Amino acid sequence: MPAAAYDIATARPDAAPEFSPRQQVVLQHALKLLVEGGEKALTTAGLARTASCSKESLYKWFGDRDGLLAAVVAYQASQVQFPSESGATADPDTFRAHVTAFVEALLGVLFSESSLALNRLSIGQSNTNSNKLGELLLVRGKHMISSRARTMLETGRRHALLKFDDADDAYQVLYGLAIRDVHIRLLLGETATAEVNNHADQAARAVDRFYRLFGA
Repeated sequence: MPAAAYDIATARPDAAPEFSPRQQVVLQHALKLLVEGGEKALTTAGLARTASCSKESLYKWFGDRDGLLAAVVAYQASQVQFPSESGATADPDTFRAHVTAFVEALLGVLFSESSLALNRLSIGQSNTNSNKLGELLLVRGKHMISSRARTMLETGRRHALLKFDDADDAYQVLYGLAIRDVHIRLLLGETATAEVNNHADQAARAVDRFYRLFGA
Protein backbone atom coordinates (compact mmCIF):
# COMPACT_ATOMS: atom_id res chain seq x y z
CA MET A 1 0.00 0.00 0.00
CA PRO A 2 2.87 2.42 -0.43
CA ALA A 3 1.00 4.56 -2.94
CA ALA A 4 -2.32 4.81 -1.11
CA ALA A 5 -3.82 5.25 2.33
CA TYR A 6 -4.02 2.25 4.63
CA ASP A 7 -7.76 1.53 4.72
CA ILE A 8 -8.93 -0.62 7.63
CA ALA A 9 -12.35 -0.95 6.04
CA THR A 10 -11.09 -2.60 2.86
CA ALA A 11 -7.88 -4.37 3.89
CA ARG A 12 -8.42 -8.09 4.46
CA PRO A 13 -7.67 -9.20 8.04
CA ASP A 14 -5.35 -11.92 6.72
CA ALA A 15 -3.54 -9.65 4.26
CA ALA A 16 0.06 -8.78 5.04
CA PRO A 17 0.46 -4.98 4.90
CA GLU A 18 3.04 -3.49 2.56
CA PHE A 19 4.76 -0.28 3.63
CA SER A 20 7.59 1.56 1.93
CA PRO A 21 10.86 2.02 3.87
CA ARG A 22 9.94 5.67 4.52
CA GLN A 23 6.48 4.70 5.78
CA GLN A 24 8.03 2.10 8.07
CA VAL A 25 10.24 4.78 9.65
CA VAL A 26 7.19 7.00 10.19
CA LEU A 27 5.24 4.11 11.73
CA GLN A 28 8.13 3.37 14.08
CA HIS A 29 7.93 6.99 15.28
CA ALA A 30 4.14 6.65 15.63
CA LEU A 31 4.56 3.48 17.67
CA LYS A 32 7.02 5.26 19.95
CA LEU A 33 4.57 8.13 20.49
CA LEU A 34 1.81 5.64 21.33
CA VAL A 35 3.96 3.70 23.77
CA GLU A 36 5.32 6.77 25.54
CA GLY A 37 2.26 9.01 25.60
CA GLY A 38 -0.81 6.91 24.93
CA GLU A 39 -3.37 7.28 22.18
CA LYS A 40 -3.78 11.04 22.75
CA ALA A 41 -0.10 11.55 21.97
CA LEU A 42 -0.55 10.23 18.43
CA THR A 43 -1.55 13.32 16.46
CA THR A 44 -0.75 14.09 12.84
CA ALA A 45 0.98 17.32 13.87
CA GLY A 46 3.09 15.59 16.52
CA LEU A 47 3.98 12.69 14.24
CA ALA A 48 4.85 14.99 11.34
CA ARG A 49 7.20 16.92 13.61
CA THR A 50 8.78 13.84 15.19
CA ALA A 51 9.19 11.93 11.92
CA SER A 52 10.21 14.99 9.86
CA CYS A 53 7.47 14.60 7.27
CA SER A 54 4.48 16.66 6.17
CA LYS A 55 0.94 16.19 7.41
CA GLU A 56 -0.10 15.95 3.77
CA SER A 57 2.08 12.86 3.37
CA LEU A 58 0.51 11.28 6.45
CA TYR A 59 -3.00 11.83 5.08
CA LYS A 60 -1.97 10.48 1.69
CA TRP A 61 -0.40 7.34 3.16
CA PHE A 62 -2.74 6.50 6.02
CA GLY A 63 -5.90 8.54 5.62
CA ASP A 64 -7.46 9.76 8.87
CA ARG A 65 -6.28 9.14 12.41
CA ASP A 66 -8.05 5.77 12.62
CA GLY A 67 -6.23 4.73 9.45
CA LEU A 68 -2.93 5.76 11.01
CA LEU A 69 -3.69 3.80 14.17
CA ALA A 70 -4.66 0.77 12.07
CA ALA A 71 -1.41 1.04 10.13
CA VAL A 72 0.64 1.17 13.35
CA VAL A 73 -0.98 -2.03 14.64
CA ALA A 74 -0.71 -3.77 11.26
CA TYR A 75 2.94 -2.75 10.97
CA GLN A 76 3.70 -4.20 14.40
CA ALA A 77 1.91 -7.45 13.53
CA SER A 78 3.75 -7.64 10.19
CA GLN A 79 7.00 -8.19 12.09
CA VAL A 80 5.86 -11.82 12.42
CA GLN A 81 7.15 -13.26 9.16
CA PHE A 82 5.61 -16.19 7.27
CA PRO A 83 7.31 -18.39 4.67
CA SER A 84 6.03 -18.80 1.14
CA GLU A 85 4.22 -22.07 0.51
CA SER A 86 6.68 -23.17 -2.17
CA GLY A 87 9.71 -22.66 0.07
CA ALA A 88 8.20 -23.95 3.28
CA THR A 89 7.19 -27.37 1.98
CA ALA A 90 10.40 -28.34 0.21
CA ASP A 91 10.86 -31.19 2.70
CA PRO A 92 9.73 -32.04 6.28
CA ASP A 93 12.79 -30.51 7.95
CA THR A 94 12.42 -27.26 6.03
CA PHE A 95 8.74 -26.96 6.93
CA ARG A 96 9.45 -27.63 10.59
CA ALA A 97 12.20 -25.00 10.52
CA HIS A 98 9.72 -22.50 9.07
CA VAL A 99 7.16 -23.27 11.78
CA THR A 100 9.86 -22.80 14.42
CA ALA A 101 10.93 -19.50 12.85
CA PHE A 102 7.32 -18.32 12.91
CA VAL A 103 6.97 -19.16 16.61
CA GLU A 104 10.26 -17.43 17.43
CA ALA A 105 9.14 -14.30 15.57
CA LEU A 106 5.75 -14.41 17.31
CA LEU A 107 7.43 -14.53 20.71
CA GLY A 108 9.71 -11.66 19.75
CA VAL A 109 6.77 -9.45 18.78
CA LEU A 110 4.37 -10.36 21.60
CA PHE A 111 7.02 -10.05 24.31
CA SER A 112 8.48 -6.78 22.98
CA GLU A 113 8.08 -3.63 25.06
CA SER A 114 6.13 -2.00 22.22
CA SER A 115 3.51 -4.76 22.02
CA LEU A 116 3.23 -5.03 25.79
CA ALA A 117 2.70 -1.26 26.06
CA LEU A 118 0.03 -1.33 23.33
CA ASN A 119 -1.80 -4.17 25.08
CA ARG A 120 -1.63 -2.45 28.46
CA LEU A 121 -2.97 0.74 26.89
CA SER A 122 -5.86 -1.15 25.31
CA ILE A 123 -6.67 -2.99 28.54
CA GLY A 124 -6.80 0.35 30.33
CA GLN A 125 -9.45 1.50 27.85
CA SER A 126 -11.47 -1.72 27.92
CA ASN A 127 -14.19 -0.28 30.18
CA THR A 128 -14.76 2.77 27.97
CA ASN A 129 -17.50 3.14 25.35
CA SER A 130 -15.03 3.10 22.48
CA ASN A 131 -11.84 1.07 22.57
CA LYS A 132 -10.59 1.57 19.02
CA LEU A 133 -7.11 0.37 19.89
CA GLY A 134 -8.45 -2.89 21.33
CA GLU A 135 -10.50 -3.51 18.19
CA LEU A 136 -7.48 -2.88 16.00
CA LEU A 137 -5.21 -5.12 18.07
CA LEU A 138 -7.72 -7.93 17.57
CA VAL A 139 -8.56 -7.41 13.88
CA ARG A 140 -5.25 -6.10 12.48
CA GLY A 141 -3.02 -7.86 14.99
CA LYS A 142 -4.14 -11.13 16.53
CA HIS A 143 -6.65 -12.13 13.82
CA MET A 144 -4.24 -11.33 10.98
CA ILE A 145 -1.48 -13.42 12.54
CA SER A 146 -3.76 -16.32 13.46
CA SER A 147 -5.37 -16.40 10.01
CA ARG A 148 -2.01 -16.59 8.25
CA ALA A 149 -0.73 -19.14 10.79
CA ARG A 150 -3.72 -21.40 10.12
CA THR A 151 -2.99 -21.16 6.41
CA MET A 152 0.61 -22.21 7.11
CA LEU A 153 -0.54 -25.22 9.12
CA GLU A 154 -3.10 -26.16 6.46
CA THR A 155 -0.28 -26.12 3.92
CA GLY A 156 1.63 -28.58 6.08
CA ARG A 157 -1.39 -30.85 6.30
CA ARG A 158 -1.95 -30.78 2.52
CA HIS A 159 1.62 -31.92 2.01
CA ALA A 160 1.25 -34.69 4.63
CA LEU A 161 3.67 -32.97 7.00
CA LEU A 162 1.10 -32.50 9.77
CA LYS A 163 -2.11 -34.29 10.75
CA PHE A 164 -5.05 -32.65 12.51
CA ASP A 165 -8.81 -32.29 12.10
CA ASP A 166 -9.16 -28.55 12.63
CA ALA A 167 -6.56 -25.93 11.78
CA ASP A 168 -7.89 -23.46 14.35
CA ASP A 169 -7.62 -26.03 17.15
CA ALA A 170 -4.11 -26.96 16.01
CA TYR A 171 -3.02 -23.32 16.01
CA GLN A 172 -4.49 -22.70 19.45
CA VAL A 173 -2.42 -25.60 20.76
CA LEU A 174 0.74 -24.27 19.09
CA TYR A 175 0.04 -20.78 20.45
CA GLY A 176 -0.52 -22.09 23.97
CA LEU A 177 2.63 -24.20 23.91
CA ALA A 178 4.64 -21.19 22.77
CA ILE A 179 3.16 -18.38 24.88
CA ARG A 180 2.25 -20.36 28.00
CA ASP A 181 1.50 -17.90 30.85
CA VAL A 182 4.50 -15.70 30.04
CA HIS A 183 2.52 -13.04 28.17
CA ILE A 184 0.11 -12.37 31.04
CA ARG A 185 2.99 -12.28 33.54
CA LEU A 186 4.84 -9.70 31.43
CA LEU A 187 1.65 -7.65 31.02
CA LEU A 188 1.34 -7.59 34.79
CA GLY A 189 4.84 -6.18 35.09
CA GLU A 190 7.05 -9.19 35.74
CA THR A 191 10.61 -8.67 34.53
CA ALA A 192 11.57 -10.98 31.68
CA THR A 193 14.18 -13.57 32.66
CA ALA A 194 17.03 -14.76 30.48
CA GLU A 195 14.99 -17.89 29.72
CA VAL A 196 11.99 -15.81 28.61
CA ASN A 197 14.23 -13.72 26.39
CA ASN A 198 15.66 -16.83 24.73
CA HIS A 199 12.98 -17.00 22.07
CA ALA A 200 14.86 -19.55 19.96
CA ASP A 201 14.91 -22.17 22.71
CA GLN A 202 11.29 -21.50 23.63
CA ALA A 203 10.21 -21.85 20.02
CA ALA A 204 12.14 -25.09 19.54
CA ARG A 205 10.57 -26.63 22.67
CA ALA A 206 7.06 -25.52 21.68
CA VAL A 207 7.36 -26.94 18.15
CA ASP A 208 8.82 -30.20 19.48
CA ARG A 209 5.77 -30.65 21.73
CA PHE A 210 3.45 -29.59 18.91
CA TYR A 211 4.92 -32.23 16.59
CA ARG A 212 4.42 -34.92 19.22
CA LEU A 213 0.69 -34.17 18.92
CA PHE A 214 0.31 -33.28 15.25
CA GLY A 215 3.39 -34.52 13.41
CA ALA A 216 2.51 -36.76 10.47
